[in-house]
Amino acid sequence: MIKTSVLLLLSTLLTACLGVPEGIQTVQHVKAEQYLGTWYEIARMDHSFERGLIKVTADYSLRDDGGIKVINKGFDPKTQKWNEAEGKAYFVDPQNQDGSYSGKLKVSFFGPFYGAYNILVIGKDYQYALVCGPDRSYLWILSRTPTLPKDTQDALINQAKLLGFDTKTLIQVQQ
Repeated sequence: MIKTSVLLLLSTLLTACLGVPEGIQTVQHVKAEQYLGTWYEIARMDHSFERGLIKVTADYSLRDDGGIKVINKGFDPKTQKWNEAEGKAYFVDPQNQDGSYSGKLKVSFFGPFYGAYNILVIGKDYQYALVCGPDRSYLWILSRTPTLPKDTQDALINQAKLLGFDTKTLIQVQQ
């Protein structure tokens, strides 16, 4: 009985980390091969795992098992060292008929524990993206280049605000 209860609790906790914030839809058609490559972090909400880091990038490449290899890297100016984390990501929903996926992924940097990676906006030709986690306390603005035109960034921030994110807490990342 206790074992069943513990397994049920763990299952509930793990799946709770994979959701999409209430009232938010992910992009419905993401071509995995177009999303691969390097993304620069333009802005983010503060979290302990990235606190103080600058020059933050995420590199995505295909894994042998069909998933996506994730390499997150950032420079810590206090220690003068690069921090790097390697993880894996998988699309959650089945592939669409056109070969694309919904923008709902699960990502893991710690063994069997996965968190949500939800693509809310993807720019034309995959030049920028607005991404959130399982709730409104995780938000990233990503770009294929170290800078993003101000009007594009402002539009993404405005869209995030309309979706209920506290955009006043966004940190502009020094690239």
